[in-house]
Amino acid sequence: MRISVLGLGYVGCVSAACLASMGHEVIGVDVNPVKVDLVNDGRAPVVEERIGELIAEVVRTGALRATGDVHAAITGSEVSLVCVGTPSEPNGSLCTAYLERVTEQIGAALADRGARGGRHTVVFRSTMLPGTCLNLLVPILEKYVGGTAGVDIGVVVNPEFLREGTSVRDFFDPPKTVIGELDRASGDAVRALYDGLPGEVFRVPIPTAEAIKYADNAFHGLKIGFANELGAVCQALGVDSHQVMDVFLADRKLNISPAYLRPGFAFGGSCLPKDLRSLVHAARRADVSVPILAHVLPSNSDHLQRAVDLVERTGKRRVGLFGLSFKPGTDDLRESPLVELAEVLFGKGYDLRIHDANVSLSRLLGANREYIETRLPHLAQLLADSVDEVLEHAEVCLVGTRDPAVLSALPHGGGAVIVDLIRLPDAEARRAEPGYMGLAW
Repeated sequence: MRISVLGLGYVGCVSAACLASMGHEVIGVDVNPVKVDLVNDGRAPVVEERIGELIAEVVRTGALRATGDVHAAITGSEVSLVCVGTPSEPNGSLCTAYLERVTEQIGAALADRGARGGRHTVVFRSTMLPGTCLNLLVPILEKYVGGTAGVDIGVVVNPEFLREGTSVRDFFDPPKTVIGELDRASGDAVRALYDGLPGEVFRVPIPTAEAIKYADNAFHGLKIGFANELGAVCQALGVDSHQVMDVFLADRKLNISPAYLRPGFAFGGSCLPKDLRSLVHAARRADVSVPILAHVLPSNSDHLQRAVDLVERTGKRRVGLFGLSFKPGTDDLRESPLVELAEVLFGKGYDLRIHDANVSLSRLLGANREYIETRLPHLAQLLADSVDEVLEHAEVCLVGTRDPAVLSALPHGGGAVIVDLIRLPDAEARRAEPGYMGLAW
């Protein structure tokens, strides 16, 4: 394919050289004439493992050249990869000025070219927040071209997962390929660019592709921060942190795994809250600052408050809650977020009914009973014996359990408002129904 790559920084330079080495005809574009001259001389404008030899080879064979002329590059290509920077503004917001400018230039060039050059696909590799492409960049393209994105112009968001220092290696052995497509033909064009590369390919809506890059980078930062904070605490307590992490990393069932990484409701139970408090307290006693660990429980509380906010937004007062124990299949109520949710709603004067098939006040013993008598002493008058009893009472139903008896009884298409705390199995279908509100979309 004939490809133009706009922006010859790390991402653009590596993408251009690697695609050229795969047999594509690539034109690199940059406003900096020094970068353009370096590429045309067969030299890399960035310092990166293997990139120098790769650029020298593809320039020598004629597979890669560079220019400062956006118009010429666009009219001479079928696919454009936008790799310009999206730096932070002083207030932390995303700067989209370079994206907007290059999109205008692409649109103007395509308008001049007209239909004679065939359908052109614009591929955004730059990191951008969800909504940026569809709400900002697509309207710019359509305005300049005078056509419809997804019909007259292809549009794709194709985030990169290249690490500086190993980006050439990462390009040829990617962890995944994400294609956020506006239409099938646009996605097919990008899929063809990477034909033959390993790794799973995900073809998703454009906003999903935009969000994935942020999910990755936020988690990477969180992992580094977590490891460093835990290391600092271990050092203060006289423990070998690397030995601790060796054992931690060996657990592929719970620690380095998909476990706990699905959006849902707040956590609770007899272990997690207690142990987080103890660890943060020990860090403070040792004068070790652990802002990430110290904010896990406040973050959990904020997530619980979001459920309360959803109920308040309905303006209704009769509420049903399905689920009470902190984990399905148990009657353990200690530090259950559903107990706390019930406590808040009851305290705010909501007319509340609760059903949990595993919870019977007469069977609660020991610390479990003591906890509920302290936190929710009116539980006896709130518990309902059946799912139907709650449904008959409630204008708003909060669903915090996957009990089959509850799921099969939940109404569709109106009636009580459904507040989904767990992402119901039929959540996708329910999203189109009136009265469905999801906490874990």
